Amino acid sequence: MKNVLNMLLSVMLIAPACSQKESSASDNNVSTISRPAPPRPENAVPAPDFTLLNSVTGDLVRSNELLGDVVLLTFWGTWCYPCKKEIPDLNKLYEDHKKNGLEIVGVTLNSGSANDISSFANEWEMEYLVLSDITHGETDQVQALFSRAIGQPIYAIPTTFLIDRQGYIVKGYLGPRTYQEFIKDIQPYL
Repeated sequence: MKNVLNMLLSVMLIAPACSQKESSASDNNVSTISRPAPPRPENAVPAPDFTLLNSVTGDLVRSNELLGDVVLLTFWGTWCYPCKKEIPDLNKLYEDHKKNGLEIVGVTLNSGSANDISSFANEWEMEYLVLSDITHGETDQVQALFSRAIGQPIYAIPTTFLIDRQGYIVKGYLGPRTYQEFIKDIQPYL
């Protein structure tokens, strides 16, 4: 019986490497081995559904369109110095890991019209998704939905949430963070 289990274990360990090698040879691309997501924290809650305006393209974005991606969702404002300080790290994080299924979403609070926010995003070379009000007050409603979901008010920005591929909030951050601080938490979910 022990020999049978050892043989099965050997086959399970060798088979993925073989299939990866075959796909790499046929694609001439580097293939990544998918790994299981880490266990979800006990206090994880489903992220609320919402629809907001993509400030750059003018398209509507529904949060359920992001299911299947790892999402770093940040509430921020163009007038907020700590938020501005975080933008280069978020840009780098997005550039380095979008190919692995990372989506960064900035929900813009109290920052003017979509055109104003779009100009700001272009000036700061924001590469990730920047969302704003559709008409008026929708971002405040999304902030309230997230406050209810986590059981406490979001009272400062930036406030950021790490959302797993199944749409659960698995971690929260109050205040700005660096690339290194975010990546250590995000990496297991990619």
